[in-house]
Amino acid sequence: MPDVIIPGPAGRLEGRYSPSEDETAPIALILHAHPLGGGSMDNDIVDMMYDTFRKRNFATLRFNFRGVGRSQGSYDQGLGELSDAATVLDWVQGYNSGARFCWVAGHSFGAWIGMQLLMRRPEIAGFISVAPPTNMYDFTFLAPCPASGIIVNGGADKIVPADDVERVMSKVRVQKGIEIRRELIPDANHLFTEHVEPLDIMLNDYLDERLPIVEKERSERTITGKR
Repeated sequence: MPDVIIPGPAGRLEGRYSPSEDETAPIALILHAHPLGGGSMDNDIVDMMYDTFRKRNFATLRFNFRGVGRSQGSYDQGLGELSDAATVLDWVQGYNSGARFCWVAGHSFGAWIGMQLLMRRPEIAGFISVAPPTNMYDFTFLAPCPASGIIVNGGADKIVPADDVERVMSKVRVQKGIEIRRELIPDANHLFTEHVEPLDIMLNDYLDERLPIVEKERSERTITGKR
């Protein structure tokens, strides 16, 4: 799991990259919580999701947004951070040109950035959003959502109440054949303190179910010549 330094829009970006021996392995990009709230690529939820995809033989990358850790620059209200994420995805794709597809996973602020990224990058075939901050940021850009994924929030989250996540996400339109699954871990707070393991189990159960479908869809597109 080598440390990497990636040239970013505002200077170098610090990351941690786990390559795959499979030249066609899919890519996973993991995004951390708010830079001004202590979010970093070393937070427990980010570390867990990184390991989840790494163990599934994805080419997996997590990184620090600008101004966090050894990443240069300063917080940019989400605009710069989205540019950081796009740049890092370009970087990892450069080393994995044969990747079958990509996934993006994020916690809180990182979930918001990740869902914006998937609207811009058709190669992203799925997403994981943990505690998306629906009461802090506008999610109407999901119009309609182009990829299936899972949203998990905590029932004891005092930062982003579960009712607000349900209210916002229940109204999101999706493209034909796309499903956004919404799950709740009743006693979990925003950081999933003491609930990272149940979250890990839930996400792995979802990936066990969803990834074979993604692989099948990819194979069918390859046979028919569709992108």
